[in-house]
Amino acid sequence: MRFSIYEKTGFGFLVAACLVWGVDFTGNILVKAEPLQKAVFMAAKAPAAEKAAPAAKAEGSVMAMLADADTGAGQKAFKKCKACHSTDKGGKNKVGPNLWDIVGKAKAAGSGFKYSDALKGLGGDWSYQDLDAFLVSPKAFAKGTKMSFKGLSKAKDRAAVIAYLRSLSDQPKPLP
Repeated sequence: MRFSIYEKTGFGFLVAACLVWGVDFTGNILVKAEPLQKAVFMAAKAPAAEKAAPAAKAEGSVMAMLADADTGAGQKAFKKCKACHSTDKGGKNKVGPNLWDIVGKAKAAGSGFKYSDALKGLGGDWSYQDLDAFLVSPKAFAKGTKMSFKGLSKAKDRAAVIAYLRSLSDQPKPLP
């Protein structure tokens, strides 16, 4: 009697399953695992306050840093943004809007650019705090934004970029 390839394969899986079950059963009989009374090592935990409000903590530090922020460092950090944004007065929009005189400007109000509904729905002007929150994580600030940039995690970099954006104006807005 000849067995088909399907019968041989099925029989092979059945034998393998029985073998695995038998080895597991035998191992459980021979070795009794006892739970540890205390942890072998202690894992370091981040403070809950830092996890709960990273944006609030970063906001305060960035606002304090703005007065001393280096616009040259901001211009250097802004190079990541140059692929999508122009900064020239009267400059054309690219993939993202022109950012000339953005500080204090109404959100989603630049002419000739199609903003996402997420930004249109925010309302208000681009304050220093809003720019900081947006630069931390654009997707968290405006859920549904088309901007794919993940954000700037370092407060010093955000402060420098905001100072640089502030300088892109004929009349820079006063610092907070």
